[in-house]
Formats: sequence, C-alpha cells, structure tokens
Amino acid sequence: MKIGVLGAGQLGRMLALHGFPLGMRFRFFDPTAKGPANDLAEQHAEDYRSAGALKSFAQGLDAVTYEFENVPVESARLLAECVPHVFPPPEALEASQDRFAEKTLFNSLGIPTAPFCCVENVDALRGAVEQFGLPAILKTRRMGYDGKGQFVIRNESHIDEAFRELGGRNLILEGFVDFDRELSILAARNRSGQTVFYPLVENVHEGGILRVARAPAPNLTPAMQPHAEELATRVLNALNYDGVLAIELFEKHGNLVANEMACRVHNSGHWTIEGAETSQFENHLRAGLDYPLGSAHALGYTVMLNLIGTVPVVRDILSVKGAHLHLYNKAPKPGRKLGHITVVGENPEEREVRLQELMEVMGQEISNRS
Repeated sequence: MKIGVLGAGQLGRMLALHGFPLGMRFRFFDPTAKGPANDLAEQHAEDYRSAGALKSFAQGLDAVTYEFENVPVESARLLAECVPHVFPPPEALEASQDRFAEKTLFNSLGIPTAPFCCVENVDALRGAVEQFGLPAILKTRRMGYDGKGQFVIRNESHIDEAFRELGGRNLILEGFVDFDRELSILAARNRSGQTVFYPLVENVHEGGILRVARAPAPNLTPAMQPHAEELATRVLNALNYDGVLAIELFEKHGNLVANEMACRVHNSGHWTIEGAETSQFENHLRAGLDYPLGSAHALGYTVMLNLIGTVPVVRDILSVKGAHLHLYNKAPKPGRKLGHITVVGENPEEREVRLQELMEVMGQEISNRS
C-alpha cells in the first residue's frame, strides 16, 4: 500500500515510521522542500493549491491523509477524486479548520463549549465582551495553533489592542473557561465502524504550546473517561469519520467542556508510541485502510515531555532510566517543537520520579498548571 501524506512535518515522519513495519510506503506533499519527513520518502514540494501538482502527486497512491490541519480543504476534495480514499473525510477537515464552524458543530451535537460569537469590527468586539464578561479570548477563526492567532483580553483597555493585533481576519470571541486542567481524548475509528479510545491525557501548556502530557491522566473520576468517549463518539458518527480524532477538553470539577478538535494524529498522543499497545500513528493508518484496529490499552503510566526551542544533550537524556528520545530533524528555533521524550512508569509515582529526573538533567523546571 502506498500512502500520500499532505504535510511533511514530524507527524508525517512518525506516520511513516509506524507504517513501514506494515509494508506501507509513503509519498509526501509539502511546499517546504526539506521537512522532517523529507529523508524518509519522496516529496513533492509544490503549492497546496496547484491542481496539476496534486494530480501528479496522486498517481499510484492507495490513500491520502493529512498531518497538517491547515491544508486547503479544496485540495483534499480534489485528491478524493483521484485516489481510492482520503481520510479523515474532507468534511471533518473543513469543520476543524474554522473555530466558529467547529464550536457550532460541537453545540449541535450537545457538546458544551465556552460561549462564542463572530466579531467583524471593534464595536462588535466591545458588545461581545460586554455579553461574555472578562477575561475573554479573541481568536482568528482560521490558521491558529500553538498559541498563535489569539489574544487574551483581561480588561477593557485591551480591546483596541487585541483588535489591532488580530484585525483584518475573520475573528471569534470566546468566553473564558476557568478550568482546573486541560485534558484530551483520542479515538481511532475505521471505515467499518470499529472504534478504540485511548485513556484521557492530562496536558500542561507553556506559552500556548504543549509541554507535558500524562497518560492516563491522574485523578479522574469514574465517569470522566466514559463521558469523554461518548462526546467523541458523537463527533465520529456525525462526520462518518475514519482515522484518529483528538478532542481537547477543559475540566472543571469533573465536568468536561470541548475546546477544539484535530482531525489527525495529535501531539498529546505521542506517548502512545511506547505507552500503549498500539500507537496512534499505526491506528490512524489502520483506520484509513479499514484494517482491524489495535488495542489502545495503556501499558503503564506514561509522561511525554516536548522539547521546545533547543535540543538537550542526547547522552544526558538517555541516562534517565526508561527514557525514549524522539528527535524530529528540525533546526533549533524559539517556540519550535524539536522532539519529545517519553518515560513509562509502573505506577503514577514512578512516572513523576522519572519526569523529575529528566527535568534535572535538562536543568529545567515544569509547572503542573495547564
């Protein structure tokens, strides 16, 4: 089987690394000529909107998926006319690309979100702030990730500044959720309808970028995992979904509020490489080809640490018992995800000990507040 991947970043790289043992081969499409996946398979370095380049890319492929959520949905739809299967469905990609459409979908399915509305000018923004109260978060409807494209409005004096910074684009204002922590649920579903769910993950962010993920999430009530699975199932069924779906959630006193979804493999699922019976990457590929899915059962208590901006000394990382280092072949740059480390403990206490050891050899500290 030959799989085409739109995007050649670290997610595409890890998809290929987990597809190779299953006999799959890959071809990447990315305007950037030398991405993390570039040295694993052929790459078409063309514009996403070039119909001719996309048709050339599609020749001989059995299926196409995406590792980058901002691929133009028109490109996905064009490829769906050229290859046997594109997954997840382009309709899911379209919904996930627009924060207003995404939250509208959630609400239509009875999934709670923060209050939200579109704002077209500064007067509309002032009206929405008056309605929702402060703090509130002004966001671009499209193209935001890792904390980009958003501005936290903490008092009325920030309103003009927020609009100046983000204005000129379609915007959405979201009411602030005073959450206890951030969680995510990852599901995989194949075309036959078989579905597996990974354990809820607790996520800690710094500067809008995921820093630490713990799986299974600590201190869950008995109802939270099945409730998260039920919310994800509504989305999977509504979109006739196949592939891996991630939904980011806020938790407040045991209640779950949906923040956003990703129609692709997800950073908070990287722990599954060492920490689950079947990684999210393998199950994404199995799902899209309608293969039987592998178990999503956790093998222990895993912590994943993102490497952001700089790469530590490899020898130091490997000195920590059980540490698994994944580097993405990316040049160091502030705010850039360069790799991740996972450690699997036999119990939650060992997980925290190993995380502390990692932070000590890196000379860093980590906040436990999302």
